[in-house]
Amino acid sequence: MRRRAFLSNLAALPIGLGLATRLAAEDEPAKKKVDAEPMVEKGLEWLKRNQQADGRWEAQGSAYPGAMSGLAAMALLMEGSTLREGKYSDNLVKAVKWFTDRAQPNGLLGNPSNATERDRYTYGHGYGLLFLASIYGEEDDEDRRKKLEQVIKRAVDFSCKAQTDKGGWGYVSALEGGNFDEGSTTITQLQALRAARNAGIPVPKKTIDNSVEYLRKCTTPRGGIIYNLSSGGIAAAGQERPPLTAAAVACAFSTGQYNDEYAKKWILYCKEHIPIASGRLAHDEYQSYYLAQAIYVLGEDRYGEMFPKSDPKDRWQWSKYRDVMYEYLKTQQAADGSWSGGYVGPVFSTAVNLCILQLEKGVLPIYHR
Repeated sequence: MRRRAFLSNLAALPIGLGLATRLAAEDEPAKKKVDAEPMVEKGLEWLKRNQQADGRWEAQGSAYPGAMSGLAAMALLMEGSTLREGKYSDNLVKAVKWFTDRAQPNGLLGNPSNATERDRYTYGHGYGLLFLASIYGEEDDEDRRKKLEQVIKRAVDFSCKAQTDKGGWGYVSALEGGNFDEGSTTITQLQALRAARNAGIPVPKKTIDNSVEYLRKCTTPRGGIIYNLSSGGIAAAGQERPPLTAAAVACAFSTGQYNDEYAKKWILYCKEHIPIASGRLAHDEYQSYYLAQAIYVLGEDRYGEMFPKSDPKDRWQWSKYRDVMYEYLKTQQAADGSWSGGYVGPVFSTAVNLCILQLEKGVLPIYHR
């Protein structure tokens, strides 16, 4: 089905934590810390060059403009530029205008007439809302701020009405998609709504609570999250999706739920099934985007605080993850500053990797520890 194309293609992309290196090895000689800034500068310049004249970015074949534009703009925003000043201020202004100009009266941040969006528009809506909510606090022009606020409020309202009766979201609104739900779009909507709440935009507590409960119902006895509830409604062992579980951890951490029972289950599942300490694995960018956020929030000590009985040598720590991931990304970056990524294309890969490489800048509240 075309609706599943975006996520299924993400799952096929190699992003690599496939490294024959142990994060926890103590007997290896100390290595020089990889400097992310040269990679970031080259990557951001590539995104700048590949922004369309009207402010959007696109995947291969002009696909997924909403999702690509939201993620690419987030990468520029994480650099520290704002709508007022900074190296990429003009690019951000164009991106905001592109989103606000195409916002629908019902709040949808997208164009349902666009053939690449009409059957999977919640991705673009979610990443677009995440971007607009993140940049909202930086707008000091009163007229533009009011316009932006109204667009965000309508977008929040659209997300709330698009939620299924199970608490999740599908590729389109529940009103149009037969109440179909699935995990990846649910995570996208949930993080976007939390960014909106962080910006001071009202978000119904019931919507958030229902989505959190949805993720809990999707959790198997082993602690992983399944694809959806529509197909049967039972979270059975063996159906878990590591990328969705990593994304759920990032969402839980974004609201400080470090001691939540389910957050602990999810992180332990990821620890067991995403073996970043050794071996060669092919992880897609979606998983890496959220896993990096989760491990960044763990920092150096939080895993030990969550699991005090765990072996200190085996705990996830940002510094260890950082060293391995940054070294890998350095080897994979093209000379022009981009990263390749299969069907979805270099805009997606480059934007995601730049978000990972800029977490330490601490610019945006949604990614704060």
